[in-house]
Parts: sequence; structure tokens; C-alpha cells
Amino acid sequence: MKKLILATLTFILLTTACEKTKDDLAEIKEVAEEVIIHQYGYVLNDFIVIRDTIRKGDTFGDILYANGVPQEKIMEVATKFRDSFDVRKIGVGKPYVLLNSKDSLSQTQVFIYETNKIDYAVVDFRDSLSIYNSQKPVRYEEREASGVITSSLSATMEEQNLSPYMTDQLASIYAWTVNFFKLQPGDRFKVVYTEKFIDDTIPGGLKEIKAAYFEHRGKPLYAFKFSSDSLGKVSGYYDELANNLKRAFLKAPVQFSRISSRYNLNRRIKYYGFKLRPHRGTDFAAPLGTPILATADGVVTKSERRGGNGNYVKIRHNGTYETQYLHMKARNVKVGEHVSQGDVIGWIGMTGNTGGPHVCYRFWKNGKEVDPFKEDTPFSQPLPKELHEQYFANLLPLKDKLDCIVF
Repeated sequence: MKKLILATLTFILLTTACEKTKDDLAEIKEVAEEVIIHQYGYVLNDFIVIRDTIRKGDTFGDILYANGVPQEKIMEVATKFRDSFDVRKIGVGKPYVLLNSKDSLSQTQVFIYETNKIDYAVVDFRDSLSIYNSQKPVRYEEREASGVITSSLSATMEEQNLSPYMTDQLASIYAWTVNFFKLQPGDRFKVVYTEKFIDDTIPGGLKEIKAAYFEHRGKPLYAFKFSSDSLGKVSGYYDELANNLKRAFLKAPVQFSRISSRYNLNRRIKYYGFKLRPHRGTDFAAPLGTPILATADGVVTKSERRGGNGNYVKIRHNGTYETQYLHMKARNVKVGEHVSQGDVIGWIGMTGNTGGPHVCYRFWKNGKEVDPFKEDTPFSQPLPKELHEQYFANLLPLKDKLDCIVF
């Protein structure tokens, strides 16, 4: 870092005044030497700094012993401080930093191991041994974005240089109101979101979407995140009228797949001589192993392999609705188990009567199989009226920001 600063200052000097003297250069160097660099709670200028990553075959002991740390100190860390830092769990590819003494021994005085982009562990060998965990400073910055769908939501996100997690979050927010398998060219979105920055400058990815606008088939759909603990835990996305965007059922049991066959009571198939063979489910095609999600809360009533259904799961949601998921590669739930909306209950497969990897999703209402896309499924609990004043106070500035974003 210090060398970079010195090189930059020297470059500026040489490109702006080629006639500068050696004394001028010495003065620039002196200024650079005075730049104090703080990181991990240490003044890095006080050490020889070595940055590296854990390689295959590396051990904590090998790294430290090669840098002058006595074996007894290494053993003390390994045996007495496992709760704070377990040396057996250092992972290949993880960054670490050695702060070595500025003398002829260049012995490691501080070892820093980064468990992820934010969290790190410190082993300080100076004086009495100390080990602790800490975090880099994190800053959140509010940002805005918009886009017009050309082919798919993910492709548009990529064109706008937006995080792929933005796609997942939008799909989750609007999972109950937008069929993401049927987006139209010209559908468009706007978002107000917060982005994470580590050590003030390093991008740490998307934190959350605070507000969104999605226009699907010309219909505008607002979404505002709101949470409150004042009347029990309330958290979710609501529209401009404080209606809950979450319905009782998801639109589909698989994210970002395609409908390969719809519910059709008049279906005729050439292979069977065009005889009437009703299809009482909706087929969602996706790659083998893709997670299959419970579309609503409920209790598993069937989890078995049988005939043309192959591996399948059936869930009772209440006295009115049941759902069934056929042709799974494997099941992830047992009879009697309670599942929540979005839980993985199995994986896309080709068991039973099937010509390709998909899940046949069957939707039951009062004991009769119906087309889920023609059902006006109920909303989940609305926002309590006692929270409306707080909600709208939060909504108004966010809606103003959304409305001012241009596509």
C-alpha cells in the first residue's frame, strides 16, 4: 500500500512538472512515508505485512513455524483456544495476513485469518497470547436501478450490471402475483435497494430491496418492505394500500422453470391414437436435481413411490386445499411432517411415467383437481390497521423515489 502511494505521488510529480529536483522527490517520499495505514485494528506501518491464501496441504502450524513462531506457542493456540479459533478448520483458498516484526528475525507477531469477506480471527503473539474474533467495518448505501425486460429477468439484470441476487429477491417478492415463466417483452421494474460495502470501498453485494415497482402486462405492482415488533412480529412486503403481497400459495413449485404441459381436461395424444387423456396437473420442466418447493404451509399426507406417479409428495394445507408433486428424483419430507411455504420437499426427477425431467404439480380444491392458474387463491394475513400510520409514513418517501426513477 505504501509503495502504491509513493508510486502514485511520484507519477503525478513527474507528469506535472518534469523539471523537479531530487530534493522535491525526497520531499514527496517523506510525505508518502507519513501515510498511516490502519486495518484489522492495527497500524500496518509498524509491521512487515505478508498477505497470502491457504493452499492445499497448508496447516496453521506450518505457516507460523516457517515465520519464526515457537512450537509451544502454536500448540497453545491449537489446544487452548478452539472455541475462539479452531486451527483445524482453516480452509483452502481463505485469505490470511501475517504481521511480522521489522527486524532481522521478521517473526510473525500477529496472524489474521479471514473466515469470510467480513469476519476474521486474530491471533496476537505479542506479550501474553490473545485470540479474538472481529469484523471489518460495513457501510450500507441506498441505490436505485431500473430495467425493461427483453427476454428474461435475469438477462435484463445482467445487462444492467445488477447482482443476480436481485433477480432472486424480486422473484421472491412477487412470487404470489407475477408468473415469472410468462414475462412479456416490455415488462419493466424499478427498485430502491441497499448495497453493502466492506472497509468502506469493497463491494459486499446486495443487502435488501427496500421498495420495488414491477409492471407486468401493463399492470403496475408496488412492493414496500415493512417490519414491526410493536404488535408481534410483522415482516413482509406490502403494496401501496397496505395489502400483503404474499398469497397463500406460490405461483409455481419450481423457480425459473418453464411450463411444458398445462392442466387440460380435453388433451388428446397422438401416441395413444388421439384418445381423450385428460391432464389434471401442470408440468414444470427443469434440470434434474432442481429443488421442488412447497407452495404453501401444510402437513405432508403422502410421501411415497407408486406406479406412474413415481416418487411423489402430497400436502394438505387446510380444509379446502391440497397439493401434489409427482416424478421426483428423491423426496425430502415424511408423512406427518409440517412444511412451510418455500421448503424444499424434493428434487426434479424422471420417476414414474415421464418423458423428461419435470414435476407434475396437481392442485386440489375440496377434493377435486383444478387448474391452479384459474384459482383466486386467498391472501395471507393483512397488515393490522394499528400499523397503517407507521407503514404509510415509511412508504411515502420510498414511493416518491420509485416514481422518480426513469427506465
